[in-house]
Amino acid sequence: MLCWYKCPCLSVSPYPYHINCVRTLNSLSLSLSVFFFMDPLFLILLSFAIISPTSSSTSDSLREGSSLSIEKPEDVLVSAGGVFTAGFHQVGNNSYCFAIWFNEPSSSSPDSHQNLTIVWMANRDQPVNGKRSKLTLQRTGNLILTDAAQSHVWTTTTNSLSPAGLSLHDSGNLVLHNLNTKVVLWQSFDSPTDTLLPLQPFTRTATLISTRSHSNFSSGFYKLFFDNDNLLRLLFDGPEISSVYWPNPAYVSWDNARSTYNSSRTALLDSLGSFVSSDNMTFLAADYGAKWQRRLTIDFDGNVRLYSRKMPGESWVVSWQAFSDPCVIHGICGANSVCSYDPSSGRKCSCLPGYQMQNHTDWSLGCQPEFQFSYGEGESLFQQLSQIEFYGYDYNEYQSYSYGDCEKRCLELDNCKGFQYTFASGVYNCNPKTQLLSGHRWNTQGYFYLRLPKAHFFSSIDMQPPTNLGLSCMGVVVDLKREYIKNRVSKPVKFLLWFACGVGVVEVICIILVWGLLSSTFSKSNEDIHGYLLTATGFKMFSYAELKTATRGFSEEVGRGAGGVVYKGVLADQRVAAIKVLNEANQGEAEFLAEASTIGKVNHMNLIEMWGYCSEGKHRILVYEYMEHGSLAQKLASNVLDSEKRFEIAVGTAKGLAYLHEECLEWVLHCDVKPQNILLDSNYQPKVADFGLSKLLNRDELKNSSFSRIRGTRGYIAPEWVYNLPITSKVDVYSYGVVVLEMVTGRNPTMDVESSNGEQRRLTMWLRDKLNETDIGSRMGEIIDPSFAGKYDVEKMEILLRVALHCVEEDRDSRPTMSQVVERLLVHGKESQ
Repeated sequence: MLCWYKCPCLSVSPYPYHINCVRTLNSLSLSLSVFFFMDPLFLILLSFAIISPTSSSTSDSLREGSSLSIEKPEDVLVSAGGVFTAGFHQVGNNSYCFAIWFNEPSSSSPDSHQNLTIVWMANRDQPVNGKRSKLTLQRTGNLILTDAAQSHVWTTTTNSLSPAGLSLHDSGNLVLHNLNTKVVLWQSFDSPTDTLLPLQPFTRTATLISTRSHSNFSSGFYKLFFDNDNLLRLLFDGPEISSVYWPNPAYVSWDNARSTYNSSRTALLDSLGSFVSSDNMTFLAADYGAKWQRRLTIDFDGNVRLYSRKMPGESWVVSWQAFSDPCVIHGICGANSVCSYDPSSGRKCSCLPGYQMQNHTDWSLGCQPEFQFSYGEGESLFQQLSQIEFYGYDYNEYQSYSYGDCEKRCLELDNCKGFQYTFASGVYNCNPKTQLLSGHRWNTQGYFYLRLPKAHFFSSIDMQPPTNLGLSCMGVVVDLKREYIKNRVSKPVKFLLWFACGVGVVEVICIILVWGLLSSTFSKSNEDIHGYLLTATGFKMFSYAELKTATRGFSEEVGRGAGGVVYKGVLADQRVAAIKVLNEANQGEAEFLAEASTIGKVNHMNLIEMWGYCSEGKHRILVYEYMEHGSLAQKLASNVLDSEKRFEIAVGTAKGLAYLHEECLEWVLHCDVKPQNILLDSNYQPKVADFGLSKLLNRDELKNSSFSRIRGTRGYIAPEWVYNLPITSKVDVYSYGVVVLEMVTGRNPTMDVESSNGEQRRLTMWLRDKLNETDIGSRMGEIIDPSFAGKYDVEKMEILLRVALHCVEEDRDSRPTMSQVVERLLVHGKESQ
C-alpha cells in the first residue's frame, strides 16, 4: 500500500506518466530498503502484522476474513441471550473439535469444563491439533476448519458473491448467511450430530448418530433416521453387523402405531416437550410445559432420551426415553453375551459359559469362545439357560418340534451355536441360531440351549459379570496423539532466525508489489498477460484460456440466441458466471472494447451485472453474473410463477429499462426485450440481460439514429421496424408491453391466437378485439392465464393488462415512457394492497 500511494498517477491513468512513476518507484524502493535495515524492530513488527491472520474475540457472529483461533480461549461465539457457546472443545490429549454447547454446565459435576453439554460438532471424527488450528470464514463465503498442518479438516463448501457472516442463535443454530439478502448458505440445524434441539427440523436428509462413549465423542454405532419406507427408525450399525431395533422389527408398521403413507419424512420437537413425526410417532415429555431447556439425544448406549432442566445450570432430567429396558437395544453388550437390567443397579453384561471378554474395556466388542468350533460326532452338549433370548439369525423356525428333534436338528448343522426352544400359542417352537447377538434376559416360557464342547460343559451355571472389568466404554478416555517435538534452539539463535526470516519476507513482498505494479502498468499486449488485468473501467479482462478452463471447454450450455451462446462457468475466485460467446462479429476490437466499457459502467439492481470480457483474436466474450432461476421464459413455460411474482417481475423489468433509457450516462436501447432476456435471481428478482450491444448512442444522437436491419424477435418487435420509421426508446416500450401481455394471459406472442370465428390473429390484435377500456375488469376471467386456476390478484392483473395495452399502441407517440410505466405500476400496486 505504501508503494501505491507514493505513485498516485497510477491510480488515475498509468500510461501518460510512466517515466515519472518509474523514478518514483525506484526512489521508494531505495528509501524502503534503508528504512528497514535502520529499524529492525519495525521490520519484525511489520512481518508479524503481515503474516498474522485476523482473529475474532467473543461475540455472537463472525465476519468474512476473520477466524477463531484454537490457542485463544476467548475466541468463541456466544449467542445473544447467552444460551449457547460455539468454540473449540477438548476431546482428548491435545485433540479438539469445533462444537456448540449449552453455556451453563450441569451442576451435577464439579468440573464444569468436562460437564459441558455438547449439542453439535463439526469434526468429531477428525479432531484438530491444540496449536495453530483455526476456524476461518473466507471472503468467498466458505467456512473452513484447518489443522496445524493447514489441511482442511472440515468445510461448508459454500460461496457467496456478497459479504457473508456466521452467527450463533439462541436456538443453538449456527447460521452462515448472506449479509445483504439474508439468504442462508449453511446452518448446523441441517446437519445434526447426536442431538435435536427444540424447533430444529428433522428431515429425510438428517441422521442422529450417537457418540462412541460418554467421553469419546467420535461417531458411535447407533443411528436415528427416516428409512426408505418413511418410518423413523433406530439402527445398530456395528463393526460387523447392522440391524433395526426400533420400532419393534417383529411387528409390521401399523402394529407399532406407525404409518408409511407419508413421504414428507419430517419430525419436530417443540419447546414445550411435544414431539411429532410424519409417521405418526408422537410423545409428550413427562414435564410438559414452558420455561424448560430441552434436548433430544441419541446416547452412546443406543437409547433416545429427551432431557430437560428447569433453569440453566441445573442437572439434566430424563423426561422421556424410547426404551425403559436398555437391554433390548441391539449390540449393547456385543456378541456371545447377555444383558441384564435392574432399575436399582443399572445394566450389566455377562459372557456366555465357555466365552470370555474380547476387550476388557469395551463390552460392545462382545465375547469370544475359549474353544474351537469344530464339533465331531458325539462331542457336543447343550447347556440350558433360562429366560434368555437372542435376536435374529435363526437358521429356520420349526413348529411342533419335540426337544429331541430340535437338538438333533442343531447337531446336524455345523454353524449352529445353540437353539431357542419356547412354548407359545399352544405349540413348541424350535429356532436354531447361527449367531448369538443382542442377548438379553426375557420373561418367556422356554429356554435357550447353548451348544458347547464336552470339555467346556458346566454342571451348574451362575452367569455373573466378570469381576474387576469395565462393564462399558463410558469411562474410557481416548488419547488422540497431537504432540509436537520441541526443538532445542537457543534464544539468540532463534532471534537471529526470526530476524532473517522477517527481512526476507518483507523484501519478497515489496519485490512482488513493485513487480506487479510495473507489470500491470507498462504491459502493452494482452497476449503477454497470464490471468486477468484490472482495466480502466473497473471490471476484468479475461484471457480466452482462462474462460475455457472456467467453462470446462465450453461444455455446459445454458442459453442460446441470435447474439451468441451462453455457458455456465466457475471463475478462479469460485464465482459462478454466465459466459456469453458472441457470434463472430464484423466490428473491430476498438469498437467492441468501447461498447463493453459502456456496459461495464451500467449499474442497476434490475440489470444484469457484467464482470468482464475477453477480446482475444477473433473471440468476443462477455462475462456476467449467473442467475439461479434462469430466464422468465423458462418459468412461464413451467407455470411456477403466481400472480404476485409476475407483478413484481413486471415492475422490476420496467425499472431496469427506465434506467437504460433515462438515467445512465449513455443512451442505451435494448432492441430485443423478450422473456428470454429477463433473468431471475434466487429471490425471483428480475434482471434485464443482453442490453447495450444492439445499439449504444449518446443522447445528442437521438434524432439521427438509424439501423441497417430489423432487430428483435418476431412477436415482440414494434411497428417502427417494419415501416422503417425512426427508432427511439419506444421500441423497447412496445416489446415490454408484449412481454407483460404474455405474463398475464399465458399466451406466447410468437404464435398466432385463434379467435372465436376461427381466424388466426396476433396476440395484441386478439386482445384489442376482445376488450375495450370499459369491459377489461368484467372479461378478465376469459383471458387470464389458466395456470392461475382462479387464484390471482384481480386488481394487479387488471393494472398490468391496462398498462400493457397502453404500451403496445401502434402510434409510438401514444405509448408511455418506461419511467411513466414504473410510476403507474407502483402507484396502483400500493393502492391494491
